[in-house]
Amino acid sequence: MADNTTYHQISSFFLSGIPGMQAFHCWFGILVCLLLILNLLGNSIIITTVKLEPSLHQPMYFFLCMLAVNDMGLATCPALKMLGIFWFDAHWIDFDVCLVQMYFIHTLCIMESGLLVAMAFDRYVAICIPLQYTVILTTSMVTKMGFLCGARGVLMVLPCPLLIKRLPYCLQYVIDHAYCEHMAVVKLASADTHVNRVYGMFVALSVTMLDLTLIATSYVKILQAVFRLSSQNARSKALGTCAAHVCAILILYTPGLFSFLAHRIGKNVPPSFHIIFASVYLLVPPAFNPLVYGVKTKQIRDRVVGLFLPSRKITCET
Repeated sequence: MADNTTYHQISSFFLSGIPGMQAFHCWFGILVCLLLILNLLGNSIIITTVKLEPSLHQPMYFFLCMLAVNDMGLATCPALKMLGIFWFDAHWIDFDVCLVQMYFIHTLCIMESGLLVAMAFDRYVAICIPLQYTVILTTSMVTKMGFLCGARGVLMVLPCPLLIKRLPYCLQYVIDHAYCEHMAVVKLASADTHVNRVYGMFVALSVTMLDLTLIATSYVKILQAVFRLSSQNARSKALGTCAAHVCAILILYTPGLFSFLAHRIGKNVPPSFHIIFASVYLLVPPAFNPLVYGVKTKQIRDRVVGLFLPSRKITCET
């Protein structure tokens, strides 16, 4: 007997949050809210400080402002829906809205990585060829580099939602995640997803490998230049200007590396672990970047104190 069952394209997905840990959703919501507030407040202070302090109108701080704006968007994109899930049981999300969220999350992730590469190049020029710093890193060049970071993310991620739109979604609608992640959405399709999986892996590996290679190359050159300096004080000062950037790299890539290894090696790792690490990857680096740059960068730290606590204003070298 022929099967005459008719399947209809689903119009919404159900985001489960963190499976098996629904009893703790309220507490997860508090953590997400605190990280979001820390992110928005810290990055707003960084942007305001750089804008109001003329001595900080330099390429390094322009890149920092770009990173701050990107961080605010990167965390806000998933956090608002997470709060809806954890606090208000708002699990449903429209199909197209899900694709939009997925697109912006992955685009901003690639932009984040690209900006860290640009900041590594900034440190390379400043330490290895300081006499050419103002010639190479003009305002025009900084703008072009920022645009390139954005364009790369926009163009590389664009095929992902377009490829998903061509797939039929008829049976499965529950996404075991706290936000619309690419592979979590792809695997629900009622058709072959080989092209989607291959392209998603290509984007992830090509961006990560290229960016880490460029960052590593920059720092190899920086270390070579630093160890050629005769003065210990000069070495410490040169390396000190890179400390915040190195911390930002570690904060961004460490959770991503653990999540990647858990997916490939940890066969018995519960799904909740993957979701928590994926959420940490999106929420923690944007929240801690302004703290890292505020603590590790003397110029930022002193200007913040001078702007918000005038009575304790500290005169610092620019």
